[in-house]
Amino acid sequence: MFGLIPKEEKFFVLFKDMTRNINEGALLLKDMLDNFTDPQGSQRKIKDVEHKGDSITHEIIQKLNKSFVTPLDREDIYALSGALDDILDLIDASAQRVVMYNVEKPTPEAKELAFIILKSCQTLEKGVSLLGGKLEHISECCVEVNALENEADRVCREAVSRLFDEEKDPIQLIKWKEIYETLERATDKCEDAANILESVVVKNA
Repeated sequence: MFGLIPKEEKFFVLFKDMTRNINEGALLLKDMLDNFTDPQGSQRKIKDVEHKGDSITHEIIQKLNKSFVTPLDREDIYALSGALDDILDLIDASAQRVVMYNVEKPTPEAKELAFIILKSCQTLEKGVSLLGGKLEHISECCVEVNALENEADRVCREAVSRLFDEEKDPIQLIKWKEIYETLERATDKCEDAANILESVVVKNA
């Protein structure tokens, strides 16, 4: 039945644009923490990507309001666009905190979390690219994103634990705890998007 319903394919194109843009933001964040030569410049670039993401989200919502027939349930389109937008917001928030708190040097754990964010975003892009095609392979991507979120949880927990064990400066402890938790929340949002994709597969299989 899914194949017989008239589809507005533009939604799939917009979702692909959105995940491609999110990947660009995740790559910029990883590069920011790996190289750390110009954090302010990196943060500005991430902010530009975040603005572009807002524009794509706005376009999806506008199209949703004007479309009589949609390729997926309206609430799924709305929820997925919101979840994807949240990922980019958290990537931007992470970069902002690094600059705002005048971080001298990123920690290995922060770099690892940025790597997990990028892997999660790449996996989501792969899953979203399958919308409108063979839905069964989307589930594999969702399982991988869930596993990456669990890994980010572990890294964040260990990083915060080490902070409380080793950091003597309470201000530094507060700063880094918030940076770690903001990075980890970005992977939570990736998992949220993956869960919505999983529900789309169940509904339309």
